[in-house]
Amino acid sequence: MLLNVIFILLVVIHLFIKMAANISKNMRAVGLFKYLPISDINSLIDLEVSVPVPKESEVLIEVKAIAINPIDTKQRAPKPLIEKEPRILGFDGAGIITAVGEAVKKFKVNDQVFFTADIRRHGTNAQYVALDEIHVAQKPKNLSFEEAAAMPLTAVSAYESLIDRLCITEKDKGKSILIINSGGGVGSVACQLANLFGLKVIGTASRPESMKFSKESGAHIVLNHSENLVEQLKKNKLSEVDFILVNYDPYNYWDTLMMLIKPQGKICLIVDSSGLVDLKPLKAKSITLVSEMMYTRIVYNTEDRYRHTEILEEVSKMLENGKLKTTVTKVLAPFNAVNLREAHRLIEEKKTIGKIVISGFE
Repeated sequence: MLLNVIFILLVVIHLFIKMAANISKNMRAVGLFKYLPISDINSLIDLEVSVPVPKESEVLIEVKAIAINPIDTKQRAPKPLIEKEPRILGFDGAGIITAVGEAVKKFKVNDQVFFTADIRRHGTNAQYVALDEIHVAQKPKNLSFEEAAAMPLTAVSAYESLIDRLCITEKDKGKSILIINSGGGVGSVACQLANLFGLKVIGTASRPESMKFSKESGAHIVLNHSENLVEQLKKNKLSEVDFILVNYDPYNYWDTLMMLIKPQGKICLIVDSSGLVDLKPLKAKSITLVSEMMYTRIVYNTEDRYRHTEILEEVSKMLENGKLKTTVTKVLAPFNAVNLREAHRLIEEKKTIGKIVISGFE
């Protein structure tokens, strides 16, 4: 009996040693020292850095796929700054948990998860990432790592915009929402969510492929945002809308937004304005103007910060039961600086639809 116990203990110890050996002290990543145009080969470079050690409430995730977002390109954009240590970007992804901190309650080793990054530290463009469990949820079982990686940042942003900021509920069934840039990552998820609430969804795009993708995502009407939106809406027998979600610089749209929003309507901005706008028209119509920043609850450690986790978990369930579908439209592989620069280039050209995902290390 004693020999059997000793044998089992030796096997367990061997497995732990083997597991530890599989996690190297160093990992590959893609990052930057200088903020350069994406055409510069040094704008994003291959790196070897230390594997992060998870703290008490953190999990260590082996990254299987990551998504590229417009915020990545904005943070990498040229500026007169040189980092002393490499900066690693990346805001969401999917992978497998390889270690957990002592205080972690929801996860265990080998759980397949998807996640948002912590904006205050290194991002997800690496083989491993350590994150507080508040950023993590179980990956939808019906999705691949690539399909799941496309969703966390955009789905949480769209969910917060419609439900937490615009306060849309089932009571709003039949009302209308205008989604500026409905072919993008957040816009395409917002189209799907708006449909679930029974809203009449009006999207905007310009290219045939982005218009098609908007309709596939649930837009009932798609306007050309390079042309007069007011006139196009009138042709569709509408003059005003109840809600507007702006997934693009609102500066050039501002006067149009003021004309299209109904009295006592609500507008949500996701992107900063590139110039000053006149707020006076809001008062005449008693318009509610709100902003959405996915990291607000995390950065400011608000009392409802665990709402972030709840939304991620809800999104996972909605993807599993088919209420939402993944918005990945392009997968690049393997994960390296060359493919990451290509993804940034495509986003900066503003000709992408849905989400670009990069998969796997060689």
